[in-house]
Amino acid sequence: MVSAILEGKPDKNLILVTGRAHPRLATDVADQLGIDILETTSYDFANGEMYVRYTESVRGADVFVLQSHTTPVNKSIMEQLIMIDALKRASARSITAVCPMLGYSRQDKKHLGREPISCRLVFDLLATAGADRIMSVDLHAAQSQGFFDGPVDHLIAMPVLVDYVRDRLDLSNIAVVSPDAGRIKVAEQWAQRLGGCPLAFVHKTRDITRPNHTVANRVVGDVKGKDCVLVDDLIDTAGTIASACQVLKDAGAKSITVAATHGVLSGPAVERLKNCGAREIVLTDTVPIPVEKRWEGLTVLSIAPLLASAIKAVFNDGSVAELFDTYPTHHGQGFLFA
Repeated sequence: MVSAILEGKPDKNLILVTGRAHPRLATDVADQLGIDILETTSYDFANGEMYVRYTESVRGADVFVLQSHTTPVNKSIMEQLIMIDALKRASARSITAVCPMLGYSRQDKKHLGREPISCRLVFDLLATAGADRIMSVDLHAAQSQGFFDGPVDHLIAMPVLVDYVRDRLDLSNIAVVSPDAGRIKVAEQWAQRLGGCPLAFVHKTRDITRPNHTVANRVVGDVKGKDCVLVDDLIDTAGTIASACQVLKDAGAKSITVAATHGVLSGPAVERLKNCGAREIVLTDTVPIPVEKRWEGLTVLSIAPLLASAIKAVFNDGSVAELFDTYPTHHGQGFLFA
């Protein structure tokens, strides 16, 4: 029988618990670690309040609370906060909030007066609940880590995505494209990993008074006849990606492959992506993507091996940064760094 506790150095035990937002991902992470998820009693009261209780002792253990902040995002966050509070009161040795996708991460600065910085608030809530450490994948802005007064493991899904794309395109004819000027640095890292291919970006304007509304204007860079890899951190309503694809086609791109970490896919996103003209949409499963939102042109890669490797490195007092420095050229699905 598989144990729910991974034994480490003397007096150290690792426990993985999960909320109800993305149980499949938690199961995959547990399989990579070779343990079971600690059984948790969780349910909603009639008025919408939530209850959480752990069925075994967590005293003295290093506990990792996995919860992706997916729809309904506010409920997902609140459940994780309650889980962390329960662990703190049950004398867990350390508590790491594992948020594959962190809610409100796009609200990381003020555009207008009298606006909140909601990303900072989420970090504050996790700290107040009792989280000693936070682990997340591809925050909207890396500097958001500074909102938390403790260790933040900012994982990047790029190696997983790059490895998939590398095997499916002619590297001599690739151009990496950023959907806006703000993600040029990410595109540069992609280009470096793909052998120093050309870069381009889509110049766009955003109406900050209207949510999910952008206008793609033109491509800066040469993409004519190129197999373009359009890279982003998150696809929500897919308005930005769809309009960027159109601009790239108008500029003479030979083909377009879209690669992004978080597939939120709200509202019209699926229809937009189906009709955007891209040859393939590549996402990771940091948030659940239900069957009804999947189609033939969509590929979903597992982020579980990356999360499991980072969790194991933290538990064993190893280096998380080394996971990316020593990333293998080809790992396939199911690699483990450690």
